[in-house]
Amino acid sequence: MTDRSIQVSSKLLQQCLGLKSGESLLIVADDSKVELARALYQAGQQLGAESILTVMKERQKSGQEPPEAIGEAMKRANVVICVTEHSLTHTRARKEAAAADARVATMPGITPDMFLEGAITADYLQVKELTEKVTDFLAKGKRVKIVKDGEELVFSIEGRRGIASTGMYINPGESGNLPSGEGYIAPVEGSAAGRIKIDGSVAGMGKLDSPLYLTIEDGRLVHAEGEAAEKLLDVLGDGPGRMLGEFGIGTNDKARITGVVLEDEKVYGTIHIAFGSNHTFGGVVEAGVHVDLVVKDPDVYIDDVKVMEKGVPNF
Repeated sequence: MTDRSIQVSSKLLQQCLGLKSGESLLIVADDSKVELARALYQAGQQLGAESILTVMKERQKSGQEPPEAIGEAMKRANVVICVTEHSLTHTRARKEAAAADARVATMPGITPDMFLEGAITADYLQVKELTEKVTDFLAKGKRVKIVKDGEELVFSIEGRRGIASTGMYINPGESGNLPSGEGYIAPVEGSAAGRIKIDGSVAGMGKLDSPLYLTIEDGRLVHAEGEAAEKLLDVLGDGPGRMLGEFGIGTNDKARITGVVLEDEKVYGTIHIAFGSNHTFGGVVEAGVHVDLVVKDPDVYIDDVKVMEKGVPNF
């Protein structure tokens, strides 16, 4: 733990989460992320908060619930930060904590490099402005088409609520990733059809050396080609984990594709899709798994209006 990591932690707690003296701060960590969690704990103490650090066994996959005792503690804190290898973003524990008015930031896969450089250094007022524009397009849209190198995937978003992950969670019940910068939405289950080329990264697998080609029918992943295909299908399982659960657009111009999806899915000029759980943000899929996949430089249409051309937004 360095002075620099405590300084970054202090800025993050104040600017992104609005932590005040006297509030309760709960840091949820697993064994692999304890050092970063301690920096946040120390910064919280210095800011006058009642800091609490809990350490759990590393989850097996993203979307898996934390222990019940930690889930209960999350509901009772003013501010919660989850510093874990696998994501707690799409869990009931996170959803229930936000419903209880906690301000929640999740940092799945965060590394020391990501903590001190890259997306975390962005101007979050600028990120917030672009993210809200993106989310407005999603909220008003009915149909999305993604085109990339001759492959095309279409799906409905009609009636679904766009989510702005701005990196600023200062009001009761607000939650999202840190570092952040994405607008995302839950596609209508069963509506997706087509193929998509994944050439950025896959959550839990890192940067791709060669692309994945995915075929989706009736909202479900039915075929995958590429070096990472077998591992992806194994992680998703044969059940609801194969349902298309998310579509998102990155809005952070300081983010880099590092192989850690927490930062990768925020990169300006990328989009991402995810398979598995989306019940925490407007969908109905509860799969116990949520895997994000990043696409670089796509064309994106919302209701036949081209809103991205080779990754460049037109908002």
